[in-house]
Amino acid sequence: MTTTTADELRSRGLRVTAPRLAVLAALDGNPHADTDFLVRAVRERLGTVSTQAVYDVLRVLTAASLIQRIEPAGHPARYELRVGDNHHHAVCRLCGAVVDVDCSVGHAPCLIPQTDHGFTIESAEVTYWGTCPDCTP
Repeated sequence: MTTTTADELRSRGLRVTAPRLAVLAALDGNPHADTDFLVRAVRERLGTVSTQAVYDVLRVLTAASLIQRIEPAGHPARYELRVGDNHHHAVCRLCGAVVDVDCSVGHAPCLIPQTDHGFTIESAEVTYWGTCPDCTP
């Protein structure tokens, strides 16, 4: 995974700002980071930055499809740089660790519903729940 460059921000019509670059850099080494982690990482890199500013950056980068927001049930939202490939996630019920699981069929949406009720299906979200190796007795 490579950090998104200033040119990629510009190509999506976004201004290049230090908080945006700091969030992207933090996600580059920490996939599935939550907002609290990202606020700390951005502050370590830039000094003073408001929590609201980080939330605003996450909203803008998600809307521009530069990052993806995932929301495992019962856990805070997490963010990652891996976008556009319709992959899935496995979540540990004990510690909350999240890992990527590649699409099992090979092309989006990975799962074909028995009926689409007239919807144009673009993606499918699958969350595998279990116990990670670190938590398995």
